[in-house]
Parts: sequence; C-alpha cells; structure tokens
Amino acid sequence: MAGRLVERKLGDTLSAAMSSPPAEGIRFYWLGQAGFILEMAGRRLVIDPYLSNSLFEKYRDTPRPHVRMMPPPIGPGECGSVDLVLATHAHTDHMDPGTLPAIFAANPAAVFVAPRAVRQQALDRSGLSPDRMALVDAGEVVRPFPGLAITATRAAHETLETDEAGNHRFLGYILEAGGMRIWHSGDCVPFEGLREEIEPRAPGIVLIPVNGRRPDLSDNGVPGNFTLGEAIETARGVGARHLLAHHYGLFDFNTEDPAVIDQAAASSRDLDIRRARTGICYEWRED
Repeated sequence: MAGRLVERKLGDTLSAAMSSPPAEGIRFYWLGQAGFILEMAGRRLVIDPYLSNSLFEKYRDTPRPHVRMMPPPIGPGECGSVDLVLATHAHTDHMDPGTLPAIFAANPAAVFVAPRAVRQQALDRSGLSPDRMALVDAGEVVRPFPGLAITATRAAHETLETDEAGNHRFLGYILEAGGMRIWHSGDCVPFEGLREEIEPRAPGIVLIPVNGRRPDLSDNGVPGNFTLGEAIETARGVGARHLLAHHYGLFDFNTEDPAVIDQAAASSRDLDIRRARTGICYEWRED
C-alpha cells in the first residue's frame, strides 16, 4: 500500500487527544512497554496497556521492585471511547488488573480480545463477564467491526507454549484496515517458521519489542524478547517498511539503551526504524 508514516507531536496531553472520537484513517500512540492505542476503521483499539503501578506493589520488597522509569502517559480511565482491548498474553505488564477494569468501566460496550489459553486470567484481570470477551488462538481471524480484521499469530516468549488443548499462551496480532496491515508481534523471540507465518500477510508496519533477553532474568522467571538486531532482521524478513521498536524504558533491569536504537535508525537505509516515544501521534498517510 503506497503511503508514508508521519509523526506529529501532540499539542496537548494524550488524554486530551483521546477526548475526541476516533477519526478516519490510521494512527497510533505508544503507552510505554508494549502498550499502544490505535485508531483504525473509525474505531479505537488498545493493546497491552500497563498504566498502573501494580507490578511495583507486587514486587516492592524484592530484588527487582519494578519501579517505573517513565510515568504512564495517560490514566486507565482516560482513553476515551474504546471499542476493543487486546492482550497478547497474561503477564501483568500486558494484562494488567490495575488498568483493564478502569478502561472497561469507562467503556461498557468494549470487547476484550485475549488468548483462549489464558481465559481465566483474562476474566480475573478484567472483571468482565464471558459475553464481553473474544477468545482466540493463533491462526484465527476475528472481524469485530466492518472494515477491521484481526489475525492472531504465534509468539514465543522465549518458547512457544500451549495449554492442554493446544491453544497458544502467547500471541501477536495483525490488524488490517483500509488495505494497511500492522503487526504487533507480542512478546517474542525468533523461532522456526515465524517469517513464513508473517511474510505472506505483508504487514507494512511492525511493532516489535527490543529489550532482548538475559539468562539471569530468564532463569528467574523473567522471559525475554527480540534483541534490537533480531527485531530489525525480523522486520526485514517479513517485508515490512516501518519498524517501531518498543518494550524499553520502563524497568531498569529489562530495557534497551535509547541511544542504541537511535543509532540503528540513523544507519538504516532500507528499513524505516523508529524508537517508540510518548507524546507522539504516528499517522499513516496515503500518497
């Protein structure tokens, strides 16, 4: 699809921007970590929002107290008119009990898309009844609104994991509207078959974590993600034109140096690499 990705600095707060209904076209905003607000097909979607301090409350007296390095750019109840919330998996910084109930309370018609393998966690963290949930597995396509299609993809948060029924615990999502496809990989590392799964779907924009992985963390229950180099290689491998690098800058024990991302962006000629930043509207404009 011919077009370009442009950045526009918000003139006010993100909550002020969200006070207006979603406009036509495609635009998105970074919430920190793996969280995004996207506007597509005249709808507002929220993916993996972590807008609380619930992890600090949980881990405050441990060697990794999960102190925020950046404040939430918006309050959980300030996301405006939300039609759909998606979670890629059940880790708290992606499926947050300190964030989800407030979003759903402010949007009583919003639907929650989550992996079928983590159904109970999704119910418990969101506080929703089952009729407001759309549970999916890798390979399934949901069409919640006219003009919007969502395809669930496999993700390996260091490993591919399934429940007893074979449903994947970790997912990514390809969001399609107006001929443009955006792939949010979820927390993931390279695995055999990933490129073959994503490349035929031809995402133009990919949202990929770049915090990498460390054995000392993985051995203590903190699985990792793509390194920056792997994220770039994956973006090129699936034929994307634009890579937005995220999942950095929130917890000091599990991040990437922003300067390293910026250096990679400056030196890339065939792939548009950008470091996700708050206070920015990323907008797709057709030529």
